[in-house]
Amino acid sequence: MLKGISPLLNADVLHVLRAMGHGDDLIIADTNFPSDSVARQTVYGKLLRIDASAADVIKAVLSVMPIDTFVNDAAARMEVVDEPETILPVMSEVQEQVSVVSGPNPMLPIERFSFYDRAKKAYAVIQTGERRFYGCFAFRKGVIGPDGE
Repeated sequence: MLKGISPLLNADVLHVLRAMGHGDDLIIADTNFPSDSVARQTVYGKLLRIDASAADVIKAVLSVMPIDTFVNDAAARMEVVDEPETILPVMSEVQEQVSVVSGPNPMLPIERFSFYDRAKKAYAVIQTGERRFYGCFAFRKGVIGPDGE
């Protein structure tokens, strides 16, 4: 345990978050996402796991990782198939966490197969314990300035 760091953030996740650079993507996926096969294609090449809800995992991650403010796709969600405007409860819960850190509101919707393509190019994938459908999100890492902000 470390002071000030969520206990959900295990050593492997902290290592990856620290290693990522500005503009790198992090995928946070539900239990149904093909996380293992996709993770093998990422920069990190191995699957990370945090067995908690998507919103709790994202709250923990965003407590230490800044969201990119230079692009319009810094926080994205997988669209519901054939219903791109539908916002499910899991998406609303995650949007609340993104808004807490002044991230994009609304998050960018991404068509399912386009989301898979983005995920394969990501730095890493964290599979959560989220069992609700469409609990899949992408976050682009931002910067921390010399003043720590």
